Amino acid sequence: MDFSCAADGTMCMPSTPLPRSNVLANAVLILCLAPLAYVVLPLLWRAAGLLFGWRLRQRTQLRRHQILELTSSEENKHSESRRNSSSSSGKEDGEDSGWEKVDAYTPGTAKNGAPADSDSDWDGIVAFFHPFCNAGGGGERVLWAAIRATQQRYPRATCVVYTGDHGVSKSAMLSRVSSRFNIHLHPPTVHFLYLSTRHWVLASTWPRFTLAGQSLGSVMMAWDAFSLLVPDVFVDTMGYAFALGLAKWLFGKALPTAAYVHYPTISTDMLDSLDPTSAVGNQGLNAGQGVGLRGQVKRRYWRLFAAAYSRVGASADVVMTNSSWTQQHIQQLWGPLRKGQKKPIAVVYPPVAVSELERQVDVSAASEKRREKILLYIAQFRPEKNHQLILQAFAEFVKSCTPAAQGTRLVLVGSVRDDADSKRVYQLRLLANELHVRDRVEFRLDAPWQDVLDLLGRASVGVNAMWNEHFGIGVVEYQAAGLVAVVHESGGPKMDIVVDVDGEPTGFHATTASEFAAAFEKALTLPDPLAVRLRARKSAKRFTEEEFARRWIEQMEGLFKARPGQQRVE
Repeated sequence: MDFSCAADGTMCMPSTPLPRSNVLANAVLILCLAPLAYVVLPLLWRAAGLLFGWRLRQRTQLRRHQILELTSSEENKHSESRRNSSSSSGKEDGEDSGWEKVDAYTPGTAKNGAPADSDSDWDGIVAFFHPFCNAGGGGERVLWAAIRATQQRYPRATCVVYTGDHGVSKSAMLSRVSSRFNIHLHPPTVHFLYLSTRHWVLASTWPRFTLAGQSLGSVMMAWDAFSLLVPDVFVDTMGYAFALGLAKWLFGKALPTAAYVHYPTISTDMLDSLDPTSAVGNQGLNAGQGVGLRGQVKRRYWRLFAAAYSRVGASADVVMTNSSWTQQHIQQLWGPLRKGQKKPIAVVYPPVAVSELERQVDVSAASEKRREKILLYIAQFRPEKNHQLILQAFAEFVKSCTPAAQGTRLVLVGSVRDDADSKRVYQLRLLANELHVRDRVEFRLDAPWQDVLDLLGRASVGVNAMWNEHFGIGVVEYQAAGLVAVVHESGGPKMDIVVDVDGEPTGFHATTASEFAAAFEKALTLPDPLAVRLRARKSAKRFTEEEFARRWIEQMEGLFKARPGQQRVE
């Protein structure tokens, strides 16, 4: 064997290569270890998650016991208070409670809501992950309606809400729910656990890579939630799919999970909108931004995020969406990874105060005399609501000088959340001035509900211009109040709400300013507007709070059977 020497004369290692047999042996070893690692590493990852989950359960047992004990104590006080009230008023106990069971109409369930196998005695803890529960929007209406339906169907269950609204007490929160949504909850079985990590999901915290940053923040927030309490059923009602993924990693099948998706965090339409040559390349806040080096990086980033989002979201045992549009996109993203799940992705329309609007707003031959030539647009002053499009369409309509256009006014009603919204309203006022329609456009900022009801009773047309509005609660409110809707030809308003009833239209669809202007003309020159208003009101009955409760329980029943809660502390 030859040896080479260094300059100082010291002997070095042999320079001949290793025998071929050793190289072959190493290659074989690597080939054997690679698939083994492919199998072992995921198992180790899974085991690590379950270990962390077990530790969280142990650490939160005391708080679980305290919550159940508090529920029992408040239930006893509430019952005693009702008995005293009933005695003083001369009514039988329970005569005025109003707590009727929700009809579920599912196999194994009696028609009056009383289950055949007595699972209404389920007494575990169901937790709702909704860190912004005091926001007062449509998403919050879904949360509180879901809790009410759960309370009515499972009166012994305890409902816990993970929230970041530290400054709001339980009594203040429930009072706001009652006044804002007319939803009355049973206080003893509702509790709030306060998160300290909500700022991690704010867009302002992540000025770059916002999607990934907020998703990471939702994982941190979910860990915060499970560190406070590990429930028996976990429900995400805000769209934090990565929180569902964390729940499955930590607890596996031991913690049933459900998701109510208002809109996909990322959708195929969003991905397509980056391409200026695609059908939706001129729509949305990121329209046409997929060009150049920066655009290519954004495309790859979004596609990687979509893959991760799909994997974690698909892990949920039950998935509900608020519209057919959302269902379509969630099915495209999550569906291929949910082949082992029993329940398909279901549409559960959000609850709308249809009954209240029917009581408050008259739609009849007599009420037609109160209707004015008002185009009403109720929407927050956010950029995606596209108020500019409606102003441009209204200006074009006014310039047509048709009899329908003469004397018509546009009223924009919406809340102003911050300085950015205030600046946006100022810019809209400038635009109205530039379009020479300032005197015929009215802005109603933060209008009280009674003023909104008055406008719904006097207006003739309800407008919505948002591209791919995921559902459109405001459009349902238009219909319930008898307005003829003119909406963007996309999303929930097109697919679910402004559809034909009895083969006849309930409103009109449009995309461009010219199309909206033409639709305004049609809506204000209907030969029989009352017939259209009555059809619209009939259409709105599909979105009542009662229908939401029925569908919610229909989807959720299997989860409550899957893991009965621990016995309540008496």
